[in-house]
Amino acid sequence: MLELKVIRQQPEVVRGALRARGADVSLVDRILEVDRQRRALIQEIEGLRAEHKRASAEIARLDGAAQQAGIAAARELSERLDAREAALRQVEEELDPLLRLLPNLPHPSVPVGPDPSANVTVRTWGEPTRFDFPPQDHVEIGARLGILDLERGAKVAGSRFYYLLGDGVLLEMALMRYALDVLLARGFLPVITPVLVRPEVITGAWGGPRLDPLQTYYIPADDLALIGTSEHSLAGYYMDDVLDGERLPIRLAGLSWCFRREAGSYGREIRGLFRVHQFDKVEMFSYCHPDRSWEEHEFLLSIEEAILQGLGIPYRVVLLCTGDLGLASAKTYDIEAWMPGRGEYGEVTSCSNTTDFQARRLRVRFRTGRGRSEFVHTLNGTAIATSRALIAVLENYQQEDGSVRVPPVLVPYMGGREILRPSAAAR
Repeated sequence: MLELKVIRQQPEVVRGALRARGADVSLVDRILEVDRQRRALIQEIEGLRAEHKRASAEIARLDGAAQQAGIAAARELSERLDAREAALRQVEEELDPLLRLLPNLPHPSVPVGPDPSANVTVRTWGEPTRFDFPPQDHVEIGARLGILDLERGAKVAGSRFYYLLGDGVLLEMALMRYALDVLLARGFLPVITPVLVRPEVITGAWGGPRLDPLQTYYIPADDLALIGTSEHSLAGYYMDDVLDGERLPIRLAGLSWCFRREAGSYGREIRGLFRVHQFDKVEMFSYCHPDRSWEEHEFLLSIEEAILQGLGIPYRVVLLCTGDLGLASAKTYDIEAWMPGRGEYGEVTSCSNTTDFQARRLRVRFRTGRGRSEFVHTLNGTAIATSRALIAVLENYQQEDGSVRVPPVLVPYMGGREILRPSAAAR
């Protein structure tokens, strides 16, 4: 959520940000108009309260008919005050959802563009894996190894659900533990979070005035929603709290299932594990001092790169343009891993600085040490999203004989096993 003062004092900056994002610029004018109504009502209410206070004090000094007249006048003032306060509540109820429609202001370094075609590749690491045989995609590899069953997943739960079996389970757990160990070595606190949260936690973290029915699974009977990422539950951990500024940054490593409806996705995007409804993830989340959040952003990105480099997966870092930014983000890097089965790079991690946008919505402050409090900055990044990490590992480490080499960094987590071979179950 943007600060009202920023919208009042820099309306052209906000309009420019909306224009760059392809959003409705007229929203700024509507907010300013409702805000003017709100401030006028507040001023009127303050005047009526002062007048009512004077009238009430005067009544005590009157008697007889004069006192009765004073009481009647005070009653009239009280009724006017009630009416104005009711009008103020109505205006504030109109203003809040309007403010929640506004996206965060993009950082000046974010390229301006309407869609992913305007994203900018910042750097690449490694060369796309080459093979002496036609590489298969992870669906074919997983079936051959007997570790992935999409057909039975669809039978029991619908499309884009799956069963992981045998070595697939062990490989997923190895990926998660490897990523977690990387974070532990850098001082992150591991957290297993709720996967069901109140809707205001998700809207506070992701933006918008209400849940997105195209993305979020909602349970009306309990007024709870399934998280799409532990970013949601981690962002809500300190909701309504005032943190000790000396503790910042607070770095959390969230482990959770993630649930996404992903309605509207189609084509190659939904083949196999690339865009599923349920997956495991280790998420980085940082509560940070505003003066250090951009440095923290690069730090989180460096961890994402270290994890992929450790796995030996070729990748590229992509800076998202304004039209591709999430509502809450001021700046986002995606990392896309080379996926031989697709013959192209595919997104495997994302890393965002949401500045004070989430903190304002979730009311998370820190003490500055000068007797004041300010909103923290919050940042998030994917350490590992196992479904897509499995794609990258299986496809880049496949062998001509149908086996898959285990990335050396994962061998200790796989009980020393270096090769995954087709199982009897698969045959």
